[in-house]
Amino acid sequence: MNGAPRGLRLHVGLFGRRNVGKSSLLNALTRQEVSIVSPTPGTTTDPVEKPMELLPLGPVLFIDTAGVDDEGALGELRIAKTRKALERTDLALLVAEAGAWGAFEEALLAEIAGRSLPLVVVLNKCDVAPPAPALLARLASAGLAAVETSAPEGRGIGALRQALLAAVPAEALEARRVVGDLVSEGDLVVLVVPVDKEAPKGRLILPQVQTIRDLLDADAFSLVVKERELRTALSRVSSLPRLVVTDSQAFLKVAADTPPGVPLTSFSILFARFQGDLTEMVRGTLGIERLKSGDRVLVAESCAHHPIGEDIGRVKIPRWLRQYTGLPLDVVHVQGHDFPDDLSPYSLVVHCGSCMGNRREMLSRILRCRAAGIPITNYGLTIAYSLGILERALGPFPAALEAFREARRAAALPVEVNA
Repeated sequence: MNGAPRGLRLHVGLFGRRNVGKSSLLNALTRQEVSIVSPTPGTTTDPVEKPMELLPLGPVLFIDTAGVDDEGALGELRIAKTRKALERTDLALLVAEAGAWGAFEEALLAEIAGRSLPLVVVLNKCDVAPPAPALLARLASAGLAAVETSAPEGRGIGALRQALLAAVPAEALEARRVVGDLVSEGDLVVLVVPVDKEAPKGRLILPQVQTIRDLLDADAFSLVVKERELRTALSRVSSLPRLVVTDSQAFLKVAADTPPGVPLTSFSILFARFQGDLTEMVRGTLGIERLKSGDRVLVAESCAHHPIGEDIGRVKIPRWLRQYTGLPLDVVHVQGHDFPDDLSPYSLVVHCGSCMGNRREMLSRILRCRAAGIPITNYGLTIAYSLGILERALGPFPAALEAFREARRAAALPVEVNA
């Protein structure tokens, strides 16, 4: 894999009417012919993504979208995809013709503000008509950065880059840790990595790679083993590890082979914290207890891999849920960015670790579930809960563990048997 994963890149989305020059701006910003440029409205159909380095910020992902004033049945589909892109956008560029700001731009501005997205207003085609002074004054009084540009002439592109850097949210500049904040220099961490039919040939999956890299950055030691090798590996080290991290599918065996005093969790639970909101998803796990016969459960994956054999999302998690609840459940699957707009048919959402998505998209989905009153959890939390070992798996995260215990007490549920 070359460069930073997409999920770790700042996502910058370009939004506006058709034919306002979004694609030309993207080409000017990236200094490449990334998007097709044409005077014909609606040239851009699906969102076009361009990863690049934006110094001094680092890796970003630009998303060029179709015009949100598109027409007809096909236009409605394009608009829906554009609005989906808003859910994974960390920083928005609202692009308008400099001399043609109107009610449409005001509505788009309100929608972006309603999502609490950092925003830069781009008044493009300023070589054709200048923006109204009253508009510039009003945007400035609202604290909004506004940059005048002419993409074909390259005018204002440098100022736009500076405005982008200034608008980047502070949390995007902070280095989030997968696991490095849980260990100290010189600590040993054992990573349990099963090699089965779904393991990619000749390589590790992204969460495993990112965990190893984060441990290297923390100056900690990584010992990578398969699940059947864990007991032997632990018998050969001179001191017990600081932490054991396992693939969630091997939770039960790894929990049995890991000494009780050694903290244990899974890659999926690490990513519930890294990419989302661990405490909220821990509380959502108790939605399993409220399931009734025939309830619909949504299993969502951020990637679009081809499922084979005992697929975790399509086979194993539905099986574990049905075994735990003893209920016939209707399990529905979605992949990629195809998260449903209407969540009312579902009683529970079980999400993957979102290693192929970004944190903004994951948090957007969590907020939408909360607004709809639908509990949301993730793969690792669901597996650990159904096996009765979630309290142990939350041991490295005291706040999330206490939230879980409080939620169980509030629901009058007993302590986990295997905790």
